[in-house]
Amino acid sequence: MNAPAATAPRELLTGVLLAGAGAIAFSCKAIIIKLAYRYGVDAVTTIMYRMLFAFPLFLALSWWSGRNKPSPTAQDWRTLFGLGFCGYYLASYLDFAGLQYISANLERLILYLNPTVVLLAGKLLFKTEVSRRQWLALGVSYIGVLVVFGHDVRAGPDIALGAILVFGSAVSYAIYLVYSGQIVRRLGALRVTGLGTSIACILCIAQFFILKPPSAMIVAPEVIWLSALNAVLCTFIPVLITMMALERIGAGVTAQIGMIGPMSTIILSVLILGEPFTVWIAIGTGLVVAGVWLLAQYRVRPHS
Repeated sequence: MNAPAATAPRELLTGVLLAGAGAIAFSCKAIIIKLAYRYGVDAVTTIMYRMLFAFPLFLALSWWSGRNKPSPTAQDWRTLFGLGFCGYYLASYLDFAGLQYISANLERLILYLNPTVVLLAGKLLFKTEVSRRQWLALGVSYIGVLVVFGHDVRAGPDIALGAILVFGSAVSYAIYLVYSGQIVRRLGALRVTGLGTSIACILCIAQFFILKPPSAMIVAPEVIWLSALNAVLCTFIPVLITMMALERIGAGVTAQIGMIGPMSTIILSVLILGEPFTVWIAIGTGLVVAGVWLLAQYRVRPHS
C-alpha cells in the first residue's frame, strides 16, 4: 500500500533531475560550437560533423521506437521530410551560422524565445487565442533580448546578421513544433524525432559535399572530438532524457526547469569561452526568463 506513495516523490525527483540535465546539456551546444570555430572551420563543416556522429544514434532511435509498429505511410514520409528539413536541418544550420557572429549568451537568449515564436505562429496560422497575460509575457521576453542585442550590436554590424540568423532558427523550429502535433500523436514523439533528425543528418552531410570538396573534411583533431561531443552530449542524450522527464513530470514543469538553460550558458561562456558578463546580460536574461516563465503558467487554448 505504501509503494505508490513512496514511488511518487522518487519519480518527481528523477524527472526534475532529468529535465535539469537536459536543459544544461542543450545549453552546452553553443559553447562547443564556439570552441570548434576557434580551429578555423565554418558552419557547413561543423554541422556536417555533428550530424555525421549523430546519424547512427538517431537511426537506432528510429528503429527502437518503431519496433512492432506499422511502417510510416507515404504521406507520413512527406510530412517527416518537411519536419526534418524545417525543424532540424534549417534550424540547426541557421543557428550554427549565426554563432559565427554573436556570443553564446545572445544566441541562447534568442533561441529561448521559441515558446513565444510558437505562440505567435499559432496566432498567425491558426487564429489561436492569445490572452493579455501572454502578450505581456511576449513583450517582456523580447525587451530582454533587445537589451542584450542593443549592448552587443555596438561591436559591429555582424552582430545584427548573427541575431537575424539565430532568430530565423527559432522561427524554423517553431514552425516544426506547430505542424508536428498530428504526426507525433500518430507515430510517437521519439519515433518522429528519430526519423526527422535522421533525415536532417542526411541533408546536412549532403550539403557539405555539394558545397565543398572531400578534402575539406580534413580538419583539426579538436574539431572531430568536439563534434562527437556535440552530437552525443548536446544532441542525442538531451532528447532522450527530456522525453523521460516529460513522462514523469509533464510538459509544464519540464519547461519551467528548462529556464536554467540560459543561466548555465552564461556561466559556461564566462568560464570556458571568456565572454564578458555585464549588467546588460544580467538584465536581459532576467527579462527573457521572466517572460517565458509567465508564458509557461498559461496554457494556450487553440480553437477547434
